[in-house]
Amino acid sequence: MDQPNTVGVPVEHQNEARRLQFLPWEHVASDLLHPTHIARKEELRKKCGAELSETSYIGEHAAIFTETLRMGARSWIAGHALVRGNIVLGDDCTINPYACLSGKVTCGNGVRIASHASIVGFNHGFDDPALPIHRQNVTSSGITIGDDVWIGANAVVLDGAIIGTGAVIAAGAVVTGEIPAMAIAGGVPARVIRSRGAPFRSSKSENIEDCLQELGRKAKAQWPDILKRWKTGETYESLEADDVQRPAARHLCDAIEIAAGFGGLPPDLNPAQAIEYLQDLQDATTGLFPERTAHCDRIAPREDPKALYNVLAVGYALEVLGSRPRQPIAAVQVDPDELVSWLDTLPWDVSAWSAGSVVDAIGTAMYFNARYFDVVQPRQALFDWLTRNSNRTTGLWGEPTVLEGWLQPVNGFYRLTRGTYAQFGVSLPAPHASFETVVLNYRNHRGFVGAKYTACNLLDTIHPLLLIARQTDYRRDTGEAIARAIILRALERWRDGEGFPFADGSTPSLQGTEMWLSVVHLAAEYLGMAEHFAFVPKGVHRTLPVGLGL
Repeated sequence: MDQPNTVGVPVEHQNEARRLQFLPWEHVASDLLHPTHIARKEELRKKCGAELSETSYIGEHAAIFTETLRMGARSWIAGHALVRGNIVLGDDCTINPYACLSGKVTCGNGVRIASHASIVGFNHGFDDPALPIHRQNVTSSGITIGDDVWIGANAVVLDGAIIGTGAVIAAGAVVTGEIPAMAIAGGVPARVIRSRGAPFRSSKSENIEDCLQELGRKAKAQWPDILKRWKTGETYESLEADDVQRPAARHLCDAIEIAAGFGGLPPDLNPAQAIEYLQDLQDATTGLFPERTAHCDRIAPREDPKALYNVLAVGYALEVLGSRPRQPIAAVQVDPDELVSWLDTLPWDVSAWSAGSVVDAIGTAMYFNARYFDVVQPRQALFDWLTRNSNRTTGLWGEPTVLEGWLQPVNGFYRLTRGTYAQFGVSLPAPHASFETVVLNYRNHRGFVGAKYTACNLLDTIHPLLLIARQTDYRRDTGEAIARAIILRALERWRDGEGFPFADGSTPSLQGTEMWLSVVHLAAEYLGMAEHFAFVPKGVHRTLPVGLGL
């Protein structure tokens, strides 16, 4: 933390100059050490535990009523600015006179906020018309502003907005969603006009169409050769999420799903042989699909993650090929009490993703049993348990973790709802709360950057948003901004002749290619533009309910 220069500072000062309330950038070291300024900062430290750099400056008439406040080196707040809530300012940030920051607002370094701008990181509820607005709940998703951002006079930034590093927000603009890095945005609602220093593909619908059509054209032309790269005899090998190459039934299933999404079959695939191979994986006792390895022989099939996941991977691949599992999946043919006990013992507190994946497999197994075998199963007990155990405040199942926050519960929410609510067309218990938590997780991870920008994390965001949108238009503009950001970044991730890597920095694979194609389709469907993309998932990531009246 920078320290002010105290050399030559007189013991006594005249009153702080009035001009500093409006021109605080003119302050000098002696102004930082003025007794009233020191007292003002000390009072904030006592009231809200404020963390204030010694070189930060707060104007005498600034109205500060924060619950938490952090100001980095050389940042300042002018007189007559209103600052309240939970505010973080990095280094070299400036809040000009009559600007307003409210709620949860996090700024990076070098953020400049002009006079009369309003940054509002909370929102009043208004969904219940029978209840006065002032008595409805206040929500706060928060606002995240990157480094080196300029927000012009009279601009308004609303709760849930994300403004990327280097962006410029024009005077009078109203920001409701996500503004990409280095973009210049203006209008109501704010849209990208151009990029700083280079032409920018705006997020208007016609350019989204261009991205979808160009990516779809490339993928449709190249998928047969991409699949051939991974062909080994009668099956496929590929890389998994950890970039380790392993033989697995999933890779054959990924190849089948990629081809089906374009209306075809993998090159040189013998459908009859593939069906026989996949059906032979099914365990005669449980009906699950364990891999035939020594490792899996040591694990009870109902406790084997791959045996459970293959209910989805193998089951849908068989459907795509016009077949079905050879026998019912007996693992879910249990009485309601046993099912409840199974669900109760899943690791909801520490690994909500893995718990949700088990529920996904259970729901999918019930679907196959109902469609092909007409067997009795405790489907009502499953949904009753889910209803009882849904957290109506967060809309999710499971708890956040210290290291990952809401990542596990949100990813588990996707898996859980995919095999149950989405599959059977059942309404979610708390869609508004679910939306807030999914978007909060997206924002907390800065829209997923670097190693976290994975097919899994984006799938586990866009699928829930699409599912929620089928029940409500709640904050749809925020969901649309996320969908547009996914599509606009997808084209740059595609590797000609290789497909998609699962994550940034990894090698393209069948798994990454199938998942990312599905993510883009889901984002396009959220925007009502799926007809512009050539790939339509037919198996694990299909979006239509099964329509069995279940």
